[in-house]
Amino acid sequence: MSLMPTMIELLARARVDLRMGLPVVLVEEGQAALAIAAESLSQDRLTEMQALGEITLALTARRAETLKARAYDGDTARIRLPAAADLGWIQALADPADDLKAPMKGPLVSAREGSATLHRLAIALVKSARLLPAALLVPLDSGAQFAASHGLTLLPQAAAEPLMSQSSPLHAVAAARLPMQAAEAGRLHVFRPEDGAEEHYAIEVGRPDRHQPVLARLHSACFTGDVLGSLKCDCGPQLNAALAQMGATGSGLLLYLNQEGRGIGLANKMRAYSLQDQGFDTVEANHRLGFEDDERDFRLGSAILKELGFSQVRLLTNNPNKIAMMEKTGIKVTERVALKVGKNAFNARYLATKAAKSGHML
Repeated sequence: MSLMPTMIELLARARVDLRMGLPVVLVEEGQAALAIAAESLSQDRLTEMQALGEITLALTARRAETLKARAYDGDTARIRLPAAADLGWIQALADPADDLKAPMKGPLVSAREGSATLHRLAIALVKSARLLPAALLVPLDSGAQFAASHGLTLLPQAAAEPLMSQSSPLHAVAAARLPMQAAEAGRLHVFRPEDGAEEHYAIEVGRPDRHQPVLARLHSACFTGDVLGSLKCDCGPQLNAALAQMGATGSGLLLYLNQEGRGIGLANKMRAYSLQDQGFDTVEANHRLGFEDDERDFRLGSAILKELGFSQVRLLTNNPNKIAMMEKTGIKVTERVALKVGKNAFNARYLATKAAKSGHML
């Protein structure tokens, strides 16, 4: 039995399947459905699904609001797929890239009867796979039999859903000395989550005292800002300023969390940038894509701090949500250290939106 995959491993397998355009089978007591991500859907698989029965397109309430579709299930909308719906029509509902060019997508009919439990699980899965939050589902008579005969991943809702809302345990896998520009005495720690997601890093500057509050920053990965020097955000200057301040102080800990684009992934972040070019602010762009304002999991930072022996921080941040999550998860924030750098003509509106809509202390 030890060679059988655990539910965490099955979820990791399901994420890869969905990214590659392969469906998964979701089951709960009394019902089953074949689910596939709208973004990676092919015409051949759409045709095969249409032959199985009536398809519904699961969208978040955020995306449904943009489409003027009814979300009868709170955070989820179930759109009935017309018989003539083709791949282009489906992907236009999932991807807002052409919303302004072709705003009329309907008429859209939302399902009201029955359970949305499997639809909600499908959306959570495609989100965790860093895909657009939209999935197609078609009911099955026997989910277990269909999965076995087609070689598909089978996920029981009762076992899978609780794990989707948990923060995956992290394990230290490697660490080594790393002299840096900010400080010659540096050390890089690599942490790997059990759920197969991206690894996260802790950059230790100097020799921080575990018995004193450490100068710390939770920094979310930003390829465009950290690597390319993008002027659309303040991430790169924040990263460099935090490391420099730790170096000047003599010690510190920077947690580099691989949660690009506030947790939606680089591809979706570029979609949001494209929407910003159309005139939407950063929060509006996320909502039009179907995401919340911020999809990050700051519990990861707390777990790394505890693993490294820290219980108190002087937190370099402008984000009150980071402070609240540290306190909620047992890390005492003895001081908030402001980090106000990087404002320019290209990101002034972005920073104003973060202050007005996300409560950032700028």
